[in-house]
Amino acid sequence: MAVNFDFKDRYNFHDLVEIVRVLREPGGCPWDAEQTHQSIRENFLEETYEVIEAIDTLNPSLMQEELGDVLLQVVMHADMAREDGWFTVDDVANDICQKLIIRHPHVFGDVTVSSTGEVLKNWDDIKRQTKKQTTQSEAMAAIPATYPALMKAQKVQSKARKAGFDWDDAEGAFAKITEETAELKEALAKGDHEAVEDELGDLLFSAVNVARFCDCEAETALEKATQKFMARYTVTERLAREKGIDMKESSIEVLDLLWEEAKKELKNK
Repeated sequence: MAVNFDFKDRYNFHDLVEIVRVLREPGGCPWDAEQTHQSIRENFLEETYEVIEAIDTLNPSLMQEELGDVLLQVVMHADMAREDGWFTVDDVANDICQKLIIRHPHVFGDVTVSSTGEVLKNWDDIKRQTKKQTTQSEAMAAIPATYPALMKAQKVQSKARKAGFDWDDAEGAFAKITEETAELKEALAKGDHEAVEDELGDLLFSAVNVARFCDCEAETALEKATQKFMARYTVTERLAREKGIDMKESSIEVLDLLWEEAKKELKNK
């Protein structure tokens, strides 16, 4: 039997909330009804990455669709919380409205700012006050453990910088890369796997420092480098196939020549 629902030509946010409620109630959808915060955790992450892809490719229609998928995740979690008596989707909306008002005193209050730098400083100060963080160590500890490692490293470094614990310029960060590279080589020469992992982590952390001084997001930079490698490798593989070259059996010199040819081909496109 069909559920009691008001079908429309165009729906809004409140309709989405109602649809999710109907899906999860008895007589709704068995799959939706049995989901928990934990069971759809990965879905939230996947949908968020799909929004990022739509943003990166400047695809408005895909962005609209994927934002809807993320919004569905928000409403699903809020409805589960409502069922458990924790909070409602209106509570979620209220909290973010309150946060935006409190953290924009130059718009909703009498604070005067002259630059975006001052806006960001005020935002950070207010955030620490409302979260009762008195030190940057506490602010670091509040960074989600689930962040990708590169992103987390850059966030931690930014917190340290706000406390004055940082290099004066990029040269110090670059020098640290040289130092950590030498230590990694030494660990490799000794065959100490634990030391290698430790020094590799230090090297990656130092590379993130350089990214920060260059005003780049390390996570984004690595993603672009990975995509670039994949594109070049695809062409290299095709060239090898066209030339009858077995990549597994070829020398690194031959593969290097193919790689350079692939780079030129992609550059000329």
